[in-house]
Amino acid sequence: MSLSRIVKRRVCRALIVAVAASLVACGSSGNGAPHSAAAPPPVKVITVRPRQVPLTRSFTGRLSAYRSANVLARVSGVLLKRLYREGAEVKAGQPLFQIDPAPYRASLDGALAALAQARANAANAHITAQRDRELISSHLVSLSQLDTDEASERSTAAAVKQAQASVETARINLGYTNVTSPIAGIAGEQQVTEGALVGQGTATLLTTVDQIDPIYVNFDEPAAQIEDLSSLEQAHRITVATASEAKVQLTLPDGAPYGLPGRLDFRAATVDPTTGTAALRGVIPNPEHNLLPGMFVGLTLTVGHADHAFLVPQIALQRDSKGAYVLTVGPDSKVVMKRVRTEGAAGADWIVWSGLSAGDRIIVSGIQSAHPGAKVVATEQPAAGNRSAAAAGAAPRAGQEPGSGASN
Repeated sequence: MSLSRIVKRRVCRALIVAVAASLVACGSSGNGAPHSAAAPPPVKVITVRPRQVPLTRSFTGRLSAYRSANVLARVSGVLLKRLYREGAEVKAGQPLFQIDPAPYRASLDGALAALAQARANAANAHITAQRDRELISSHLVSLSQLDTDEASERSTAAAVKQAQASVETARINLGYTNVTSPIAGIAGEQQVTEGALVGQGTATLLTTVDQIDPIYVNFDEPAAQIEDLSSLEQAHRITVATASEAKVQLTLPDGAPYGLPGRLDFRAATVDPTTGTAALRGVIPNPEHNLLPGMFVGLTLTVGHADHAFLVPQIALQRDSKGAYVLTVGPDSKVVMKRVRTEGAAGADWIVWSGLSAGDRIIVSGIQSAHPGAKVVATEQPAAGNRSAAAAGAAPRAGQEPGSGASN
């Protein structure tokens, strides 16, 4: 066989294979069956319903003692000794210092002697006046003498009362030589050493006692926040917390939450014109004395609660040039965009005031493949993973977040 015939046969075989492949392809695509459309993308949704959501605001506060008392030397004398350990807890009425009592004990003895003398004089004057009253009817005593003796009776009785007052004063001054704590708390550093003369002319500060259980936290609220809260209440969007509901939760300087919540104790009725803020004060339990006066702490204050709000995971909330919106899945499995208005956050959720209805299914996973008007396959996300705030009971922060406030 010649070389040319071999080449022709191989070319013919290649043409036959190519034609067969073309026929197979035509048979598979040209049999009248249409191409299958792409399947709808899967998404995960949560069903939202209105609920009562507590509202909080964040502040920075400074701790101060619940009560602070100066321990003073109220009488003059030489300080003999200190009767407490500095920095220790003391009780109300516990002796803290001893001032030399000898001069005051002598004064008390002298006052007691003067009282005894006054009582003796009063007794003698009373006997004389009583005798005159009995003899006046027999004209053995003149009226002038009776008047004189009765006047002496009254004078000596008054002298007894004056002597009693002097005894009481001397006894009080003697008691002041034993300096006691006016309140229960932590006794501070000794301000005057033993042997010093105290109480000369003015009361001398010996130490201070601070009660730190409970403890105060002082903070300021901007006037703008007060106005916002009032506007929300007037619009019936929130219910302002009562005194018992206004909880105060501290955050320690290291970021850890303090385990014992407190309550709001005081709210100023006026705004300081120099700072534009109103003073607030909370009371925090401090049984372990972990909180100390002067510390700066973060805190959240429960200012009220929203009666009809929705919690939407932050991942589900989208924003564009027109504002905030969420993607929902309608009854026909089509994606629907809904414009919403937010008012602060609750943990990992936004608080949504308007734009949603009870039973709306919000897309929380697969958002990138979901487009308004397109069909999707929606699967309900397990309740345990819906919202961290709902699971953990996290308190929300009231107030607008950056870019919020869009509405339909």
